[in-house]
Amino acid sequence: MAGRSEGRRHRADRRRPVIELLKKLKAAGKRVYVITAGHDFNDHPFCFDENGRGEPEGTKREELFDLYYEFGFSDAIAVDRESLSYVAQLSDGLRLLALNNDGDENRRWVFTEKQTAWIKEQTKKAREEGQTMIAMTHYPLLAACPVWPLIGNCMNPDHENATTMLADEGVHLCFTGHMHNQSVKCKVTEQGNKFWDVCTGSLIGDPSCMRLVTIESPEKAKIETIPTPPFDWDMEGLTNEEYFKRQFNMMINNYLDFAEHNPKRLLGKLGMKNPNGALVKLVGVFGKKINRATVGSTCRFFRVKCDDSIKDRPLRELMLAIVRNIFVGNAPYVQGTPEYDAVMGVLGRLSFILKKVKKKKGLDIKALVRDSIGHYGVDEYNCEIELL
Repeated sequence: MAGRSEGRRHRADRRRPVIELLKKLKAAGKRVYVITAGHDFNDHPFCFDENGRGEPEGTKREELFDLYYEFGFSDAIAVDRESLSYVAQLSDGLRLLALNNDGDENRRWVFTEKQTAWIKEQTKKAREEGQTMIAMTHYPLLAACPVWPLIGNCMNPDHENATTMLADEGVHLCFTGHMHNQSVKCKVTEQGNKFWDVCTGSLIGDPSCMRLVTIESPEKAKIETIPTPPFDWDMEGLTNEEYFKRQFNMMINNYLDFAEHNPKRLLGKLGMKNPNGALVKLVGVFGKKINRATVGSTCRFFRVKCDDSIKDRPLRELMLAIVRNIFVGNAPYVQGTPEYDAVMGVLGRLSFILKKVKKKKGLDIKALVRDSIGHYGVDEYNCEIELL
């Protein structure tokens, strides 16, 4: 591996405690394979501590190869130095395609033409040598819910082409991250090839978990989910699950508070830098209504039947649960549940508006909501999936 600077790498190690943690894993006998992305380098980072806002020394992209050299690159059988991607031989007959997608010159999180050519070269070698190849990359390639493609930084913006290319090249299983959600999604290409995207919650977020994946054969994989065990942190007397659920709820509640009390800030967080005054006022009124309504009062307003079991439930609490369920996985509000009937009933009353949106924007809002509030695929925690 030409170009590795020992002195620079060791100086960087002392500045970055995460490197030491990875070394502890290796010392314990674990094989560690890292893939980097946009969060791993920053020319203008900032932080907050007891002294307020600080500006620590940033990590530059050109440092990443040296920093993480012994956690994937050193054992690689092929490396694309420009994209910081590599191939590792995990075991006899099984290879890992580690794909960095920092993106093109416009910093879109895609696989560039040059990187795609390298990917095809590696997948061709794997086929010729009788190797099963699985992949990992930072940004999701299949949406955990239909809302993901509508949000700018949720996933690889070229996901349709990327997943088709990988599946048709013989890569049928990919592990992704970025959104910290728990999902197992599948796509079948026009050629009949499957592509599975397995995204996993964060160790220090909600849900807090890890995956144990067994590649049983080229045709089948077994996926199990393991809760993150207790670790050295003040959980304030709560379990991991309780603590991280509370933190997640606080974040969403902040957004709902912004809707009523600071709508301009909420719109800014949604990517609208200079929203007009009318929109700001409308969001404020809408936020005030949401924060005071119940599911029952909302259903009465739209003349929709509401099950007694949820009529007194605050609308705000139901909205929070819907958002959290998207991240936690196995969203429970499927057809036949009181929540499904209430939400879809209200949307039914708005069908005249939704039809115009579908015609003008090509968005089927009812289908989007239906598939966001309820999960209809394989269990997103423990399942066996057919790769071929």
